[in-house]
Amino acid sequence: MAPKRRSAAAASNLTTIFDQSKIQEMKEAFTVIDQNRDGVITKEDLMDTYAAMGCLNVPKEELDAMIKEAKGPINFTTFLTMFGERLKGSDPEDTITAAFRVLDPEGKGTLKKEYLEEMLMTQCNRFTEEEIKNMWSAFPPDLAGNIDYKSISYTITHGEDKEE
Repeated sequence: MAPKRRSAAAASNLTTIFDQSKIQEMKEAFTVIDQNRDGVITKEDLMDTYAAMGCLNVPKEELDAMIKEAKGPINFTTFLTMFGERLKGSDPEDTITAAFRVLDPEGKGTLKKEYLEEMLMTQCNRFTEEEIKNMWSAFPPDLAGNIDYKSISYTITHGEDKEE
C-alpha cells in the first residue's frame, strides 16, 4: 500500500509543478523523443532524437548516463517526474547567471536581444521561432533591446518575477 500512497503523492506533486497545458507540452515532448512510439524512452530513442536535431555521434556513455538517471523504464510518468525534480531542484541562480555571463564579457548584466536570439536559434539545441516569440513575451527586452539576464535567472529559480 505504501507505493500507492507514494504514487498518489508523486502525481499530486506533479500537478502542483505542472499545469494541464504544461503536462500536454511535456506529453508532446515525450512523444517526439519516443521515436519508436513504444511508450518508453530508450538509449536508441535518444540517439535518434539527437540525430534528428543534427547532433550525431553522441557518446554512448552520455546516453547511458541519461537513461540511468531514471530508477526504471522511462515511461511518461517517469519522464514527467524527472522533469519535475529537475525544475524543483534547478541549478542555483548564480550558476544560471554565470552561464549567461559567458555571453557578456563586459559584465553589463544585459545582452542584446538580437545576439541572444541568434545564439539560441543557431546552436545545438536550437530554439524555434515560436519558442523565441514565447521567450520574448515572458522576458521582453527593454526599449533599447536589452535583455536583463539576472532577472531571467531569478525567474527560472524562483518561478516569478523579482519584486522591485
